[in-house]
Amino acid sequence: MTEQDGGLRTRLIDVGVDLVTTEGVQALSLREIARRAGVSHGAPRRYFPTHLELLSAIARRGFEELAARGTAAMGDGTASPREQLATLGRVYLEFALTRRGMHELMFRHDLLESNALGLRETSLPLFALLTDLVGRARPDADARLLAGSLLANLYGIAQLWTWGSLQLTTGTDDFVPLLRTALDAHLGPEG
Repeated sequence: MTEQDGGLRTRLIDVGVDLVTTEGVQALSLREIARRAGVSHGAPRRYFPTHLELLSAIARRGFEELAARGTAAMGDGTASPREQLATLGRVYLEFALTRRGMHELMFRHDLLESNALGLRETSLPLFALLTDLVGRARPDADARLLAGSLLANLYGIAQLWTWGSLQLTTGTDDFVPLLRTALDAHLGPEG
């Protein structure tokens, strides 16, 4: 691949990231990405033979950003596993609420080729970290199942918060108490 090819490939992904961030998953058509990138509607196929591959490359960017935010927030990793889980949970919820379209795309495996373009290599380490921390916080439990359940709970909090449902039903304007309650439910009460 030439430098020019790499530049166009990157530009197509950049346009897709911007589009999903501003307009959501439903706006991610090959034609619209090509139009906004200033290329013919067939040009993306040169780099991404299927629409799923382009969506996967866009989602990979989301996982990279989420991982970078989590790594930065966790610092040196010396906090307790539960404190690290609280930090990762907060980072995840903030990401989900500020990058709604990207968050939706990242978890829409019906739209993605998770074995293409390194998507699994980008997403699975995040789940492995979550599983490791859960396992250290709850060594008596099946860490993978518990981590999956916690992730599903956090995804639900993010989605219901986005729709305004939790603010209405809980009377709160802050998701942190919900995060703490989810951690208590999955890990047991703190202390």
